[in-house]
Amino acid sequence: MTGGERTVSLVTGGNRGIGREVCRQLGALGHTVLLTARSLPAAEEAAAELRAGGGDVHPVALDVRDRASAEQAARETRERFGRLDVLVNNAAIAYDTWQRAATADLDVVAEAADTNLYGPWRTTQAFLPLLRAGRHGRIVNVSSEAASLTSMGGGTPAYTASKAALNALTRMLSAELRGEGILVNSVCPGWVATDMGGPGGRPVREGAAGIVWAATLPDSGPTGGFFRDGLPLPW
Repeated sequence: MTGGERTVSLVTGGNRGIGREVCRQLGALGHTVLLTARSLPAAEEAAAELRAGGGDVHPVALDVRDRASAEQAARETRERFGRLDVLVNNAAIAYDTWQRAATADLDVVAEAADTNLYGPWRTTQAFLPLLRAGRHGRIVNVSSEAASLTSMGGGTPAYTASKAALNALTRMLSAELRGEGILVNSVCPGWVATDMGGPGGRPVREGAAGIVWAATLPDSGPTGGFFRDGLPLPW
């Protein structure tokens, strides 16, 4: 994507689960990977383990709930690399299986929205100048089929509503940035066996692969889409 230079990719919530595996796979493809976590020590530990496997992985502290943190991470990225090619908005919380919309604790819903919707929004705004400084920007919002209005049912209201709103953000950003060559897509990794997803899901590497697909699209690739495993999902 960037000629002879390494592609610079940043992954939020990269210290565990799907985010960590996305970092590993991007590193295996030769990307310079910025692995972020709310805690710098957590990012450092995960990055060190991935570097031991051969990846060019660098730790960055980034709390997506904190605008100042996102802006500081963007400043560090500019100072070290001068640009960003790929932004993977992966950090998420609150798979609230115990709740129903009719009786939901709205404080839980608001907390989920702060991370799952406003978090990617803040992060994208902070890093957009760096994405514009590159030539082939990609933004991947990690979503969920639970957010599909076509098939939406009851349950997990905080998670579902925040991810549906994230899909709306994907559509808006894709329309606004299309002319600049920045591709913006939502990706559902499927039910994956992680701390959030619980046991019984598909292997993490399979869920991460669809995110990596969207992160490495050619310039002629789609934008404003909702995908799983590279195939369209209904909105």
